Amino acid sequence: MMDVLPTPVLPAHPRSGSLADATTVGRVALGARAEAVGAKAPSNPMGWHVVWARHLDEVRAAQRLRYQVFALEMGARLQTPLPGHDCDLFDDYCEHLLVREPMHGDVVGTYRVLTPAQAKRVGCYYSDTEFDLTRLHAWRERMVELGRSCVHPQHRHGGVIMALWKALADFMVRNGLDMMIGCASIPMQYDGAHGVAAGGHAAASIWRQVRQLHLAPIEWRVQPRVPLPLQALDDTLPVEPPALLKGYLRLGAKVLGPPAWDPDFNTADLPLMMRLTDMPVRYRRHLVGV
Repeated sequence: MMDVLPTPVLPAHPRSGSLADATTVGRVALGARAEAVGAKAPSNPMGWHVVWARHLDEVRAAQRLRYQVFALEMGARLQTPLPGHDCDLFDDYCEHLLVREPMHGDVVGTYRVLTPAQAKRVGCYYSDTEFDLTRLHAWRERMVELGRSCVHPQHRHGGVIMALWKALADFMVRNGLDMMIGCASIPMQYDGAHGVAAGGHAAASIWRQVRQLHLAPIEWRVQPRVPLPLQALDDTLPVEPPALLKGYLRLGAKVLGPPAWDPDFNTADLPLMMRLTDMPVRYRRHLVGV
């Protein structure tokens, strides 16, 4: 018997009325019926099983994948209460989007999503712990935070991340939301596609590149609480941004300011904001259908 998640975001039936009338945005409010394994997200042509977690064991599967990618593969020093799982206090307040591979049902991709209502309940966004988000205060009622994105190393061919993005876009549209925030992480030992020196120099070089074309207007900019020491780094290296960051930028994301250093994950984190209305037409047509 599966344990139902101990959070207030699991309605038995789709909510009616507007978001202003609801204390939370439910997983079942995606326009899909609730099933034994969770609320399905939109179908996809590759056969991936895309679901919103509705039970604790589904969230645990996502947390195990996160631990595999972040701790075992990337070397993050996770302060987790559950061995072999990436857990933190935000997980109980988040929606967890999963992609299962069709053969065995293993979770091979995940995002977690913090809605505006749930951010109020927990007291802040995760991004608040890394950045001063004061300038985004006026948009907090509309901001959905995306985080903990990862894909199993054997499935990083684009199909999984596109299935996740399509489900996220559907979530935003169905719940009347437009603005997404989050971070794009650059490992401090990242060397890009050209084998250049790592140690933060690549992150500084990527920041120099993206701020030229993708920096948000000043009224949206945020400041890192623990800045990457850019003045001490070489930002002239010919390094390519990570694939996920490039994907976000193609979708119309804006960089909100210079990177923060995350000592636990040992990454340089770039703050990002994306609005569905800013998405190029061809991507909006593919992901949203309009």
